[in-house]
Parts: sequence; structure tokens; C-alpha cells
Amino acid sequence: MGGADARIVRNTALVILALVALRLVAAAFTPITFDEAYYWIWSKNLAGGYYDHPPMVAYVIRAGTMIAGDTELGVRLVSILLALPMSYAIYRSAAILFGGARVAASSAILLNVTMMASVGTLIVTPDAPLLVASSFVLFFLAKVLETGRGAWWLAVGAAVGAALLSKYTAMFFGLAILIWLASVPKLRRWFVSPWPYLGGLVALALFSPVIFWNADHQWVSFAKQLGRAKIEDFRPVFIAELVPTQIAFATPLVFILGAMGLHALTWRRAGALASRVLIETMFWTIVAYFVWHSLHARVEANWFAPVYPPFVVAAAAAANLVQWKPRARRLVDFCLRWAAPTGIVMFAALIVQANTGWLSGYRRDATVRSVGVGWRELAAGIEAVRVRNGATCVLAQDYGTTGWLAFYLPRGTCVAQQNQRIRWANMPEPDPKLLAGKLLFVDELRPDGHPALNELFARVTQVAQLQRKRGPLVVETYGIDLLDGARGDVLDRSPPPEAR
Repeated sequence: MGGADARIVRNTALVILALVALRLVAAAFTPITFDEAYYWIWSKNLAGGYYDHPPMVAYVIRAGTMIAGDTELGVRLVSILLALPMSYAIYRSAAILFGGARVAASSAILLNVTMMASVGTLIVTPDAPLLVASSFVLFFLAKVLETGRGAWWLAVGAAVGAALLSKYTAMFFGLAILIWLASVPKLRRWFVSPWPYLGGLVALALFSPVIFWNADHQWVSFAKQLGRAKIEDFRPVFIAELVPTQIAFATPLVFILGAMGLHALTWRRAGALASRVLIETMFWTIVAYFVWHSLHARVEANWFAPVYPPFVVAAAAAANLVQWKPRARRLVDFCLRWAAPTGIVMFAALIVQANTGWLSGYRRDATVRSVGVGWRELAAGIEAVRVRNGATCVLAQDYGTTGWLAFYLPRGTCVAQQNQRIRWANMPEPDPKLLAGKLLFVDELRPDGHPALNELFARVTQVAQLQRKRGPLVVETYGIDLLDGARGDVLDRSPPPEAR
């Protein structure tokens, strides 16, 4: 490695370390989201699968809390630190596929300044480990291409298996790899080699706990997630959301570079055929599915996580390899120069806004309901009401409120979701003695109350109204009901729609 390349590697490492440190600071003082609280409960009861997703997110949170405790930082610690091996995988992928330290460094930095990576590893969802695993799928496929050694297919299988343990979207990697091998003449020899099939067995073996869990639970997780693939109502309006949300998640300048890079790989033949086709298939196979999905339902922006590794490699190729005309060259240079500062500013602005509401003048925004600002104070008020009324357990009607209650109430407090019990199939059932006494029911204040509770309990008495606030903004007002005299099983154990 020459002196110039060594400087590029060193500077890239320093930039990425600084970005990771910034996320760790943000993680320590940003309240967790309701999804994170839900997955945190999973992490206390590890299993081969869960109603909503495979188990990797629970493993990641469990590892972090073992180090930093049951805190906001503990929940997020390992997810954020996984950006380091992710960055290495992307750096090496770009270096192998397109050559040169500049392309490799640009790829690693561009990925880290996207909101998908910066926010997506800070807010721990299944997409966080999926993003990391997807980076290694690309890296190990690049090693297959570089070395021609079949043993690398075992590593590909391990990475795909880790991706499948993160989210079912990873199943599309198999189709993408098949298209790649079929499209490049020199790679077709792998169809008659045992190595890719052995790699597939490795992926299947890693994924097998999820299969066994589903077999024991009426295939409910597969039915819930894979059932989304059918078009019941043709509503193409959701397609209009795809591009704007991805511009935001990629950040505008990285999005421009990525789009130019994909165009250049397809039409300008930038790079070797096998490298170009690998990037294109890893990107377009999954994007094509989400476009199809959007014909009937909303596609959340973070679902695109597995396409970001090839996308940023394409962006780096556009910035460093393609010979553009002068006007396009100026645009590329501008985007490359300002992509990192823009991404950092967007990340910092989002964290400030989510925690304070300053940037919108304390008005509502997209973060206000999902980030648990104000929940620590709200939980203290709920606990005071519980103690004052002698309630032995706290009930909620949705998994998000249940998660927040469990995280922010004193450890050991009985908390349960009254319905959708399949979500808690891996968790111990609440002590029947605690459910037999007075109960506290926490839900957003509703004009018509909760008629079903009046049928289930002899006495339903509202004992408090408490607000969750972000600064002067009232996010939600909760009605706190005291329940007494249960006429039957307190918990609704009806099977979910997927199991009926």
C-alpha cells in the first residue's frame, strides 16, 4: 500500500470512528422508540423466532445490555458498534469490485453518512443487523469473484443466514445471486460446483431455528410477514412515496450519486461485467419487489436497508471512475464534497428535533409519537397512581405502550398487553395472583372509553389523566383506569388472524 493509499485508509477510519462516536453520544440521551422497547422485551426472553420478525434484533440488544445495562445506550450499543465491521465490508467490497482506495473509501463514508446507516443503526430495529449482514453478503460475493475459490461460498451462506435471522427480506438474496451467476458467462461454472449449494445449506442451517419456532407456533410469523406479498387492493398511490422517502434516507447528495452510479454501470459499462452485474442484481432485485409491494400497501423507508451497500458502491463508482461531461462532473464533485457534511447536519438536526422539538417550534413532526420523549416522567406518574391505588399489574392495549411501560416503570413491575397475546408467546405469563387483584389500565384518552372493559370488570374507574410532553407540546394524554372485579380471564387469548 502506497503512502497516498495509507493516508486514505487512515482518514477514512478516523471519519467513521468519529461518526460512530457521535451516534453513541446521541444514543445515550435519546429516549428509546416504542419498537426498541418491544424488542428489548424480546431480548429478555431469547428464542428462535418471534411473531413479527426473526430473532437477530433481540440478540443484538441482549449483547448491548449485558455490557451497558438496561439503558438507552445499552439497548443501542452493539447495533451502533456493528457499523465498524459493516464499514470494513463495504470498503473491501468496493476495492475488490472496482479497484482503488478512493472508490473504497468513498463507499464506506457515503454509507455511514446516510440516514439509513446513521439513524438506522442508532434506532435498533431488524433493519440494523440486516444492513450489516447485507454488507457482508456483498463482500463475500466479491471475494468469490476475486479469488475463484469455492470455500468463499460458505462465507456467503453464513452472511445470508445472518441476514435471514434479521429479516425475511433477505430471501431475495438467493434470487439476486442466481441472476448474477446466470448473467455473467464466466460465473456459470458455479452452477455445476457443489460450493454454492453448500453455502445454501449453511444459510439454511443458520435460519433453521426460525423455521422450528414457526412450526411450533402455527407458522404465524411466516404467515404475517409473507402474507404482505399478495395484492388485495390496487392502490398505486404508495409508489409516489418511494422516491421522496429514499431521497431523505439516503440524503439528497448520496441519492444523486447513487442514481448516477447505477445509470453509469448500466449504460456506460463502468467497471468489469461481473462487478457491474453484481451491484445491479443486488440492488434491483429487492427494489423491484418493493415497487410491486407498493402497488397495494405502504413501503416503509427503512425496509430498503439491504440495497444500500450496493447503492453506495455505485455512488462511489460514479464519483471516482466515470468520465462525465463537464456539467455532470461538477455535479458529481459537488455531491461528493458535501455529502458527508450534509449527512452529519441532517443526523444532528433529526436528533435535536426528536429530543426537543425546537426546529419545528415545538409543533408535531414525524418523530414525536415514535420516540419516547416524556415517557420517563409519564412512567413516574403512572407508578405513583399504581402504588396509591394498590394495583398489582399494569395493562395496555398495544405493544408499543406495553414496551414503554416495561422499560420505564421500575424493574419487576407486572406489565402485560391485554390483547394480541401471540406477541408474547416467548415470555412468561404474568403471575395469576397479580392479575387477580386491582389492575391499572393505561391507554390514550378516548371519548367513548373502553366498553369492552366494562363487560370484563365489575368496576372500571378512571383515576387519573396524565400527559406525555415534549417541551410545551402535549404528545398524548393517557387515561388511567382502575380495574377491579374481573368476570373472567383478564387477558384476551384469541388467536391472531394469521392462525385462524
